[in-house]
Amino acid sequence: MQHVRNTTMTILILLFSVLQVPLAHAVEPLGIGMESYAYPHPVHYLDLQMEGTPVRLAYMDVAADPAVQDPPAVVLLHGRNFFGAYWAETIDALRGAGYRVIVPDQIGFGKSSKPDVPHSLHAHAMNVRTLLDALKIDRAHVVGHSLGGMMAARFALMYPPSVRKLVLESPIGLEDYRLKVPYATREALTREHLESSTETFDRLFRAFVARWEPRFQTYSDVQAGWLLGAESQRIGRTAAHTWLMAYEQPVLYEFPRLSVPTLLIVGELDRAAIGRNRVSPEVRATLGQIPQLAKQAAAALPNGKLVVLPDVAHVPHLETPARFHREVLGFLGD
Repeated sequence: MQHVRNTTMTILILLFSVLQVPLAHAVEPLGIGMESYAYPHPVHYLDLQMEGTPVRLAYMDVAADPAVQDPPAVVLLHGRNFFGAYWAETIDALRGAGYRVIVPDQIGFGKSSKPDVPHSLHAHAMNVRTLLDALKIDRAHVVGHSLGGMMAARFALMYPPSVRKLVLESPIGLEDYRLKVPYATREALTREHLESSTETFDRLFRAFVARWEPRFQTYSDVQAGWLLGAESQRIGRTAAHTWLMAYEQPVLYEFPRLSVPTLLIVGELDRAAIGRNRVSPEVRATLGQIPQLAKQAAAALPNGKLVVLPDVAHVPHLETPARFHREVLGFLGD
């Protein structure tokens, strides 16, 4: 009987390998502050208030090489489904080029507090400015990925003198989702998030990249692990708040007012969009046409440059770090 079981398992493993279907894996519960998750650099905290609620903003402050005198600062803003640690390779590339690198986990994400309050791009931009004030940084380059791209654009619109150059990596919000995606209440969005499974998150993150690699699994596991933790309800509410922020607060109409030099860098295979699961297949096919949307956005930018990376989807700095860093460092140093 044991021989039969072993043979059956071998056949199943081979079948999954041939079909390239991942075997189920165990996901450990994760605390709401990612207490057990190691970041690539020391994490500090800044006390703030958001909608009258005391919160703590987690951030990494990575110094440039000591040989660099008065190094310029670069702020890295993460996407909605990610957190500051996924910038590890980008931090190393920037530090090696002589930059001081500031990487906040925005409130509601990563190791930062997750208050049950409405979110706004304006509030997050203000938090970044408050962090820079605390660190005595007047001006910085700002790089934002995905939802972080929307936050970076809002920051540049609110605080133009604070921004040297702006990099928008695969930003969402290059289209107005309200025109195609039905509105959803916080209650519905919370329930939807809480009903997500490990497989749901796996599918989500596999759609973010052109070619899946095992090193990407950690980002899916964080999302699944949070829902296994003791404060899953707060996680669900936070997901609802941040979804509605991206849905309700487009910045693309203000791109003509972005006066700072701006690099828009996207993958030609990127199809990311808010609300894909809430529309018909016919409408879904029209959402997230990022290369075309990026061309329109770049044309609206007064001082914009567009780079479209071939064979890349939604996360260029993870999928093809060497190409991404070459473009970004060349732009910042030009």
